[in-house]
Amino acid sequence: MTDHLSRIPRSDAVDNRERILEAARVLFATEGLNVPLREVARRAEVGPATLYRHFPTKEILATEAFAEQMRTCHAVVDEGLADPDPWRGFCSVIEKICELHSRDRGFTAAFVSAFPKAVDFIADRDYALKAIAELAGRAKDTGKLRPDFVLDDLILMLMANNGIQAASAAAQVAASRRFAALVIQAFRAGPAQAPLPPVARLALVMPGVTR
Repeated sequence: MTDHLSRIPRSDAVDNRERILEAARVLFATEGLNVPLREVARRAEVGPATLYRHFPTKEILATEAFAEQMRTCHAVVDEGLADPDPWRGFCSVIEKICELHSRDRGFTAAFVSAFPKAVDFIADRDYALKAIAELAGRAKDTGKLRPDFVLDDLILMLMANNGIQAASAAAQVAASRRFAALVIQAFRAGPAQAPLPPVARLALVMPGVTR
């Protein structure tokens, strides 16, 4: 009985962990992943030792802090794949992914980073990218997505979307929605499209995914 009780987290430890996660979510969303962990600890009103006891690396902290965004990302791509019209599903994914990332620049930074120690995050991200690649293939088969689209174009889009600067969160989202609409027009197949420049390989390398 004593051994069992010793494995149950104390309420203050649970509170500290939740405060750290909440502080990380706020700071990562507004300032990106370059925020020092000591600043996260200060915002959470805990000591650095307490933070490192719960989250030994920034990668582990970010993985847990972005868990909700990643679940939303999965739902978005699954919904797009389920749409009987692949082009409409693809457009919906572009719109919703841009908005999701516009609300949290830290999530974008994590999504396009290697994060080699965050195995769960990499698996979740790769699932999302493979699903988008599958949806893009279906949309190409309909003739509505330009045939030279590659997955690197999606990463380029996320990087550009992350660079949008606005005076408020609402303005940020509004600008991102307009950007997504412009991107969709660029991705749409047309009768007289000029060929794109050569593909620039970006941050992500995914085995088994046609790019």
